[in-house]
Amino acid sequence: MPDFDRDIDLQRRRWLQAAGMSLGFAAIAILPRVLRAAPVSRSRLILLGTAGGPTPKPARSAPASAIVVDGVIYVIDCGNGVARQMVKAGLDLGAIRNVFITHQHSDHNADYGNLLWLAWAAKLHTRVDTWGPPPLSEMTRLFLQMNDYDIRTRIADEGRPPLAPLIAPHEISQGGLVMQDERVKVTAALVQHPPVSPAFAYRFDCPDRSIVFSGDTRPSENLVKLARGADVLVHEVMYLPALDKLIASEPNAARLREHLLASHTTTEQVGRIATEAGVRTLVLNHFVPGGDPSLTDEVWHDAVAPHFKGRLIVGRDLMEI
Repeated sequence: MPDFDRDIDLQRRRWLQAAGMSLGFAAIAILPRVLRAAPVSRSRLILLGTAGGPTPKPARSAPASAIVVDGVIYVIDCGNGVARQMVKAGLDLGAIRNVFITHQHSDHNADYGNLLWLAWAAKLHTRVDTWGPPPLSEMTRLFLQMNDYDIRTRIADEGRPPLAPLIAPHEISQGGLVMQDERVKVTAALVQHPPVSPAFAYRFDCPDRSIVFSGDTRPSENLVKLARGADVLVHEVMYLPALDKLIASEPNAARLREHLLASHTTTEQVGRIATEAGVRTLVLNHFVPGGDPSLTDEVWHDAVAPHFKGRLIVGRDLMEI
């Protein structure tokens, strides 16, 4: 083959190779993209305090829990010591954005104001919305008034922002949608905890699962409806065989016994409620009695297990689920 023809043939092969590569890249470019779903945010559930009743207990802290989604904290109930329990759990007090009170009993609201005050003394500088039964707004106002001297001192001395504008209380008196943001949807249901009324259970529908908190209640059909099909039900529990021992030293034993039986849920009832609601996981919480060392985890578990065949967890302080 003459040199000229060889050169033309070589150029033709090179051009075809180049064109083929270009066509290949073009083909790749027009292939449909495989869209990957965005990762679902994982919710964290932390039991901060699992005791029931207003008196301090040596082995369990006062009622409080937290849900964390994308680093944002939702606090449920504010028993005594909740701020310290959050620090022990490694939670950032400055990341609190919502606080929910189930009912106005001292073991659930004793540190409502203190939590926000102490978080502000740490690094809270973003608005916190608080939700709960009346008189939540008046409680907030009076707490700020009571601590006005310290608040004004720290504003002037430490350069902190005013605390009052950071707390936005919202009173609720009926069940239904409470709030919804880009992370969670919160729904409330009225439950029965005489003589305290209103009292609420809360359901948190998170990106990855649903979590229901019973609050303090006797068996409640409203709670069963609220918890229907939930992934996790955190429910208060009372162990009847230990009731007499609990109230033996109380001067008003008869009235206390009457109250406990009328306003709380026994181990058997808790199991049946979780079964009826069809929840996947039942977490025992707010133990009554909560200060009896003879009531081991096995005792609580064995008292509930015959009535619920799903996953059963005996809650402990600082447990993450």
